[in-house]
Amino acid sequence: MNDAPLLKDPIKQFEDWLEKATKKEINDPGAMALATSTPDGKPSVRMVLLKSVNDQGFKFHSNSGSQKGQEIENNKQASLCFYWKSLRKQIRVEGIIEIIKDEEADKYFKTRPYNRKIGAWASAQSRELDSRKTLEDKIQELETQYPEGVDIPRPSDWIGYRLVPNIIEFWMDNPDRLHDRFVYTKNASGHWDIKRIYP
Repeated sequence: MNDAPLLKDPIKQFEDWLEKATKKEINDPGAMALATSTPDGKPSVRMVLLKSVNDQGFKFHSNSGSQKGQEIENNKQASLCFYWKSLRKQIRVEGIIEIIKDEEADKYFKTRPYNRKIGAWASAQSRELDSRKTLEDKIQELETQYPEGVDIPRPSDWIGYRLVPNIIEFWMDNPDRLHDRFVYTKNASGHWDIKRIYP
């Protein structure tokens, strides 16, 4: 193994790697690939930003009307992948997505910069847009309705999601391509079992 011994708690282990990535990655160390699928198994994947992580899981925010939002509504199973090129490390997470409480989403929305609040209102995410001008006109309209400095409410379709993990895999690069891989699996008692797997 090319790193310090893994911790027994995968969330603490994740936080340790994320802290290291925050010091080395040039852009968005919290960026993660989110894979969702339709009920019949047609997959899709995109990059989203991790907003927080704790013992409950990995939290992000999005528009519930987007493709990911619609897929999550109909199939709660999803996975995440973090890859930090500067560290040569990867973490895969599998689990079930839940919607966070409105109060928690409201609290986070208040912390967003003004232009991102306006953008959340202006964008009908993933749906067809006839021209860039239509979006820009909508933004101007919203900036008139909500001038900077006033309280902007959270759009009802801009919500928070949390992936509650049941499997977390840590991958560490080795130059001989015989990489180190460790899988944490949550057992029936709610504790984590750890095993090493072949590269």
